[in-house]
Amino acid sequence: MPTEAAPAKINLALHVTGRRRDGYHLLDSLVVFAEVGDRVTLEPGAASLTVTGPFAAGLDAGEDNLCLRALRLAGAEARITLEKRLPVASGIGGGSADAAAVLRGLARMGHPLPDRLERLGADVPVCLAGRATRMRGTGEILDPVPDLPPLAMVLANPGTPLSTPAVFAGLARTDNPGLPAIPAFPDAATLAAWLHTCRNDLEPPALALAPQIGAVLEALRGTGSALARMSGSGATCFGLYASPRAAEAAAARIAATEPGWWVTATGLAPAPARG
Repeated sequence: MPTEAAPAKINLALHVTGRRRDGYHLLDSLVVFAEVGDRVTLEPGAASLTVTGPFAAGLDAGEDNLCLRALRLAGAEARITLEKRLPVASGIGGGSADAAAVLRGLARMGHPLPDRLERLGADVPVCLAGRATRMRGTGEILDPVPDLPPLAMVLANPGTPLSTPAVFAGLARTDNPGLPAIPAFPDAATLAAWLHTCRNDLEPPALALAPQIGAVLEALRGTGSALARMSGSGATCFGLYASPRAAEAAAARIAATEPGWWVTATGLAPAPARG
């Protein structure tokens, strides 16, 4: 009965570099994974999905759910229990991470991984990799990056779900330059300084749709973050802090001021073993 972690995916930087004729956008993003996340358990049996956890009510558990789509793509049968700990439609890859966790669990049960995982969504291949990665194209080009230093982060979401297609539709331009070369980072301060030379190109259109994102960014900056930025298509934002203690203090302060937000301090998830 495999149980797999489905860690939150954080886009430390996300540049939109083009758009194909079929409408798919081309991305260039530095992706990491947080300690916090959902959990997926698989059991032998007919295909089914049961959702539990604090964000279960906001999730569509029908046939279009990415967990069940991953099951069908793999040509497998299993009973899936998803403990939904991450906000839904929040820019931290929850659904993609869940689908990747299903595929990892199926692999442990003896099912081969299917081809062209990006058919499930641009974030599924990188979520399956589960480690710091430069993600390009429509999510199918994954390049390893030098090991990153430990990061102390706060994730905050104002409780506003966002439609990814709507955010992309609001882009002023889609032919932005890609990421600069990614060097080795001796410490978190150097990484934060490098990230200041980058962007999340989806942040402006997301702000136009959900102005509450601006309040989240200001809250993170107001608690001493070295960098505050939206992840993915939003509305979750992250702040980088000098230490885990500073991140925990910032999270407590924000949560006390904004009790309706989802706020958590976290670090980077351990990278899975290679191979």
